[in-house]
Amino acid sequence: MRGIAAALDSIALTLWVGAMWAIGFVVAPVLFARLSDRALAGLLAGKLFTLVSYLGIACAAYLLLYRLLRHGGASLRQLAFWVIVVMLILIVAGEFAVQPILAGLKAQALPREVMESVFRDRFNAWHGIASTLYVIESLLGAVLVVLTGRGR
Repeated sequence: MRGIAAALDSIALTLWVGAMWAIGFVVAPVLFARLSDRALAGLLAGKLFTLVSYLGIACAAYLLLYRLLRHGGASLRQLAFWVIVVMLILIVAGEFAVQPILAGLKAQALPREVMESVFRDRFNAWHGIASTLYVIESLLGAVLVVLTGRGR
């Protein structure tokens, strides 16, 4: 059973970080580059980022639980454990604090697109915050991959 749990640990990490990188740094830029309708590109990218957020929450929960069950209190002294915790905090902040603000600005702008409204500057500022959180999370994902590859 321990072998399956360890394999699921590797799979969860790969799925989470791989999805984050693929959507954030490959798929979303392609959507904006190839679709002439930027609002549609944004809508699709937003749906994908939400999916990645929920995937990340599930994977982080497994990764933390696995470490706690395997190493007990010693988990709290492992850098990888705390990297996962910080990544999870960033996901929760982005998905449940920043994204509702962005959605609210879009709703207030209706019937116009938010980028054609008086809310454009506020939307851009909050979008920048969301993007920064995502980039930090992605960099921490790289750190986590390296750490777990070393067996830490």
